[in-house]
Parts: sequence; structure tokens; C-alpha cells
Amino acid sequence: MHPNPVYRKPDRARNIDFARQRGFGTLAVNAGTGPLLSHVPFVLDVSGDWVELHLVRSNPILRLLDAPQPAVIAVQGGDSYVSPDWYGIADQVPTWNYIAVHLRGELEPLPQDDLRGVLDRLSAQFETRLAPKPAWIADKMTPEVLDRMMRMIMPCRMRVDAIDGTWKLSQNKTDAVRLAAADGVAATGIGCGLDALATMMRDPPDETG
Repeated sequence: MHPNPVYRKPDRARNIDFARQRGFGTLAVNAGTGPLLSHVPFVLDVSGDWVELHLVRSNPILRLLDAPQPAVIAVQGGDSYVSPDWYGIADQVPTWNYIAVHLRGELEPLPQDDLRGVLDRLSAQFETRLAPKPAWIADKMTPEVLDRMMRMIMPCRMRVDAIDGTWKLSQNKTDAVRLAAADGVAATGIGCGLDALATMMRDPPDETG
């Protein structure tokens, strides 16, 4: 997380909402040889207290879960290089704007019997956003095929102890300078999710969310 408090003002509710809407992040767990990373879709409950996810059984993270392990899920939003030329003022330096939320807590495996519920909640989270397309459900699968695929993965849960967000959107600049930078990001930015990031730069959240 960025240390400058100007980029850390959105409240817990906004960070939870962002992470829930994104629903995809980088899971990090420490191992003896160094950090292990896995890129995972997940479900975060409304209160922000629990994350559900699943891992393929060959994932080395699972070998660490004889007991709950400290873990972080980094949830990334839009990001872009920001050229000093876009500001329209002198003596500026390049930077990178981005949105990121970190979910920190303890990861543990769930009983295999819980897997179907985890998968159903995960698919429903995204399928409902595709309306009016009829939602895909696991019952559309041939039962034997579904059972075979489910044996290859394991459900997990992370108790969330802390949620931190960085919303680096040029809030340290005047409104006119920040808006000029947002126009530069939208027009020729280098990064991901440029339109969404430029929109947030034009109206950055404050400490009230």
C-alpha cells in the first residue's frame, strides 16, 4: 500500500465493494523457499469478513495448509503511466496511477463437501452480471463429468483480518491538473483499464467513500 495518506482515504465499505466487484486477485502465501503466488477468482462476503476460493490440487499452496496460514489477496484495478507533459505545469516527474485493495488474513482448506457451494456462489457472482443471458449453472453439466472435474480442485476460505486500499488518482494535484492528466490517460495511457481509471481520476473518492 502507498504510504501517502492522500491515496488511502476511501473507507472500508468502498474497498470491500471494489474487491467484491472485481472478484479476481493474486493470492500470496509465504513458503520456506519464498512467497508463493496464485491468480484466483474469489467470492468476498458483503461484510468483508470471509473470502471463498478454490485451488487446483497440484497447487503448492495447498501443501502448506496443514494449519491456517497468513495470506494476502491483492486485487488490482485500472493502472496507467502518467506523463509529466499531461499536467500542463513545470517541474513534474513521471508516475503511475492505480487502484489496488489488499485483503489480509488466514487461509485454510474447507471440507471437499463444501466445494459445490463455493463453485455455485462463484459462478453466480459473475453470471448474474451477464443478464439477460440465462445464467450458467453447474446442473447443466453431465454429473459424472462435473464430479471428475471437482475432484481436481479443493475449496478454501480466508478469514479477512484487514482490508487496505490505495487509490492513486493524482489527488495530490489541483483539480485542473488532475483532470488534464485524466484526459491524457484516456487518450494515450499505457496500462490496463484506462477508461475506468480516467473516470476515477476525474472524480476520486474521498474519505467518506
